[in-house]
Amino acid sequence: MPTFVYMTRCDGCGQCVDICPSDIMHIDRTYRRAYNIEPNFCWECYSCVKACPQHAIDVRGYSDFAPLGHSVRVLREEEKGVVSWKIKYRDGRVKGFAFPIRTTPWGSIKSPSDYPAPDANDLDSVMLAHEPEALKVEKLPTLPRYEQG
Repeated sequence: MPTFVYMTRCDGCGQCVDICPSDIMHIDRTYRRAYNIEPNFCWECYSCVKACPQHAIDVRGYSDFAPLGHSVRVLREEEKGVVSWKIKYRDGRVKGFAFPIRTTPWGSIKSPSDYPAPDANDLDSVMLAHEPEALKVEKLPTLPRYEQG
């Protein structure tokens, strides 16, 4: 569901531009309003929607999610600790969903600087950063090495 901007709500602050991982949110030079330059390349991460202080960015719902003529609102509600979705259908029905912003306490995630620097040999490893510590296991399971013979 790619994003789009309500130009009357947007104040051109640029927070959506700064946070967009695919670099498709831009500020129009004439009107000083944000817009999505290429909706087809939208990652649908909704970072821009959550970051917009004016709630000027919405998403276009897919037909299997919400039929033609609907509207979708996504809001980051930090005071409630949730990201809420509201779908309004053509017939007036409204459905709402709320999901926690995070599942761990604020401040509980370590900074990258809190971890030891990786060894150069780690680049040859199949493990991702901070495994198996982050998975809370002593070591990752492995398959026995196959010997051709």
